[in-house]
Amino acid sequence: MSLDTEKTPQWWKKKDVKQTFVIWVILTPIIGYVGSTVQIRSMGAPASETMASVINLMGLFTWVAAPVAALVGAMCLTTLLTKSHYGDNPPHEAENEIRNSPRANAIWVSISALLCLFALVVGLIVLQKDAGALTDKAAMNINVTGQQWVWNYDYENGARSSVLYLPVNKPVVFHVTSKDVKHSFWVVQMGIKIDANPGYVTETAVTPNKIGVFDIRCAELCGLLHAYMQNKVHVVSQADYDAWVKTNATTEAAA
Repeated sequence: MSLDTEKTPQWWKKKDVKQTFVIWVILTPIIGYVGSTVQIRSMGAPASETMASVINLMGLFTWVAAPVAALVGAMCLTTLLTKSHYGDNPPHEAENEIRNSPRANAIWVSISALLCLFALVVGLIVLQKDAGALTDKAAMNINVTGQQWVWNYDYENGARSSVLYLPVNKPVVFHVTSKDVKHSFWVVQMGIKIDANPGYVTETAVTPNKIGVFDIRCAELCGLLHAYMQNKVHVVSQADYDAWVKTNATTEAAA
């Protein structure tokens, strides 16, 4: 039978398509589990509800993206494992390639659009929740000023410190600015990060829910010693915070 008259199976009945499907089914849970587990462990234990939401969101997005990544990986593996076609002419089944299928293209575009819409809606919900924390009347306010290469914190009683102290389970709003170049105020374990722009004030809010010492870093390249622009935030009880503000912060401000 000639190549012109030989009947070619539809693309979803072809051996390589079936092989791709099997690999895709195997890879999807592997990528989802490994990807989400590695990310969550690398983030460390959350010190705020905001960070816990970030971790949950990253895990969710990883699992949602896993089928897409697995499909690409399955296609690559099938291509590498399948016998190549040699010669000057295309293989006789080329006219039935998946890229020539309106149904396959419609499914791919529809699924991609739904995934993008899902990410957009979920992201907007999280952003709306974070923005609502800025209007909490019970929150304390702290002014954060970045400059090469240090952070300074001004408290409501007029005290200033180069080390941040916060009471546990108390919402706080940070008013962030810069004296020189652009910085980025990042409280790592609390899941908040916002730019510090010279001449402007940006705001972010968080409620620390765990007592301990956590990391503050600059997340914007700001000069030669950018990597050393970091210090700590001490989350303590309300009584310890009141005592610290009354003594240490006042002493530093006076100095």
